Amino acid sequence: METPLHLLVVDDEPAIRQVLLGTLRKAGYTAEQAGDGETALEILGKGNVDVVICDIRMPGMDGIELIRRVRAAGMDTLFLIMTAFASVNTAIEAMRAGAYDYMIKPLRREDVLHRLVQMGNVIRLQDENRTLRQIVRGKDGVFPMVSSAMQRLDRQIQKVARTTHTVLITGESGTGKSVHAKAIHDASPRSQELFIPVNCGSIPDHLLESEFFGHMKGSFTGADRNKKGLFMEADQGTLFLDEIGELPLHLQVKLLHVLEQNQVRAVGSEQFRKIDVRIIAATNKNLKAMVGEGTFREDLYFRLNVFSLHIPPLRERPQDLEVLMDHFLRKNGAKLGSGVVLSLSSEAREAMLNYEWPGNTRELENALERAAILTEDGLIGLEDLPETVALCAAPVCEPTADTESGLLPGSGGKSLRERMRNMEIQLILQAIDEADGDRKLAARELGIGLSSLYRKLEQSQMTRM
Repeated sequence: METPLHLLVVDDEPAIRQVLLGTLRKAGYTAEQAGDGETALEILGKGNVDVVICDIRMPGMDGIELIRRVRAAGMDTLFLIMTAFASVNTAIEAMRAGAYDYMIKPLRREDVLHRLVQMGNVIRLQDENRTLRQIVRGKDGVFPMVSSAMQRLDRQIQKVARTTHTVLITGESGTGKSVHAKAIHDASPRSQELFIPVNCGSIPDHLLESEFFGHMKGSFTGADRNKKGLFMEADQGTLFLDEIGELPLHLQVKLLHVLEQNQVRAVGSEQFRKIDVRIIAATNKNLKAMVGEGTFREDLYFRLNVFSLHIPPLRERPQDLEVLMDHFLRKNGAKLGSGVVLSLSSEAREAMLNYEWPGNTRELENALERAAILTEDGLIGLEDLPETVALCAAPVCEPTADTESGLLPGSGGKSLRERMRNMEIQLILQAIDEADGDRKLAARELGIGLSSLYRKLEQSQMTRM
């Protein structure tokens, strides 16, 4: 199921906004509203709007000025302009400013929805082209992805990158939070400045303040010279605070001050210094739960969570698994030398598809890097995989002497393998029903990985959303 477009309706007439919102939501879209251009700019700055439906004439900032401001900020959000018949020439001006299309009031429901379908196709085509480019040559270190969830994530990254907003990235260990943080920086106007990553859990508590904000010579034992902190080093660039949930409470207070005041004070100094740093934070912890437990400040949580990106675990997007496997095979083959081509035996590939990858992309990459070292002829077999992965191999069914044709008597022309697949799907569907729709429980009862269950359902074209 594709993720629906997120829409923004901008009009100074509340009645028009409400009618449009009702129409859009009934059609399955998610939508929000703004009564003026300034409010619309604030919402667009969060980076999660796909299409803006905007009146061309509004008090203050009109629709054309809004488009120009959005384009000047580097955002490629599509605009659908609303105009009265007498203002068609103005609508053409809006098209020149960067609008995708315009509609003449009064609007017809069918016309609005038809235009949105067209615009959705444009956005999906852009996503597909981006995905193809990633698969063919990669994209600045970002892993190639084909699932709709990751395509939407990439689109959100491209939008929020052009803003100055703080971003909070969440996800399990190994999902690639640092890779996506770097992608935000590389797509931003700060891409030519420094990107400084720091693991908040790897610095001893007594050195954290000095590392973050710097110190003056003689401010404590061992401070034999002045030192710039990470915030000063990252001035004009991006500071990536990985594992932000590990930050102790006393430093959370100081970090909040920096985010609110855009200034830092080195340890031992009386002077505050202004800074311009884009903050991206990441965690594999539930910060909201930590707020309830009193181990993370609520005000800092809201300050960091201006725009959030969640990276789903690999087991929830099996469509990406095979693409990533082939990506890492090419990558490790290149490491081994010119002309080396790595591949997986059918048993090894099946084992990898069945395995749930609790360590996500990092574990997958490590497993294939290890296998590339162990294999002697470039063909990776079960014996080259980690034992936990190899144990997930399914038995290979070979035809017996009297069924070498692949057909069974009375099978209606269906091959043995095809009949087995049909039986397998029936068992999977039955297990899902018995688990009341809980696919994770069904996979556990069947003794297969969740990603394998999804893949088998997709291959049968019987996936039930």
